[in-house]
Amino acid sequence: MTDNLKTEENFTYAEAGEGPTIVFLHGLMGRLSNFEETFNYFSSNGYRVLIPELPLYKLPLLKTNVKNLASFLKDFMDFKKLDNAILLGNSLGGHIALYFTMNYPEKVSALVLTGSSGLYEKAMGDSFPKRGNYEYIKEKTRNVFYDPEIGTKEMVDDIFEIVNDRNSVIRTLAIAKSAIRHNMSNDLPKIKQPSCIIWGKQDTVTPPEVAEDFDKLLPNSDLFWIDKCGHAAMMEKPKEFNNILATWFASRKI
Repeated sequence: MTDNLKTEENFTYAEAGEGPTIVFLHGLMGRLSNFEETFNYFSSNGYRVLIPELPLYKLPLLKTNVKNLASFLKDFMDFKKLDNAILLGNSLGGHIALYFTMNYPEKVSALVLTGSSGLYEKAMGDSFPKRGNYEYIKEKTRNVFYDPEIGTKEMVDDIFEIVNDRNSVIRTLAIAKSAIRHNMSNDLPKIKQPSCIIWGKQDTVTPPEVAEDFDKLLPNSDLFWIDKCGHAAMMEKPKEFNNILATWFASRKI
């Protein structure tokens, strides 16, 4: 996927494939590579797929929030001349997708949510990572997954670097507080787009009852479960995730 990475103007993103457009949105501690297998699958099977790198640690502090990340997505879609797209978001990415859809419904044809924030979430399990404690970061990173081996050393190193950088920590906290402020429970019933909710049964960050609440509040949604799976289903169980989503696209004619 990194072979497709490009930087133009203020945007760094990956793009591949042709067909209906899917925009992938990563989470707070997520990387573009978390979507690699799903990116490759759908870009090879009749979809145009884009993954922008969200400016989580680059916005001015006072603008580091869900609202301005949704504005960034609007600017990116305008830059790429995307008038109608499927938004697929994991964790914070799902929250941004929901907030964007509320404000620009004409630009969204469908939603895909997996481990999405917007209603309730825990920061890396049950507490914010402690700076300087590598083993703590390692434990919390691996606990995000049902299979702890998914939490590779490279991933742990990336997160350790983030939580030991003062600029990144301040912005991480700002985004987390913004996510709480921008609770979507009153807005979800107004979102009419077809919504596919794919959730890990063992998600400890956004537990299963969060998925059930999303399904109840979104008026045009379908909920699918993946067993033995944590917070990032597209990463931990990519084949199952891709199969569920492809089948849903076909059933909804998307």
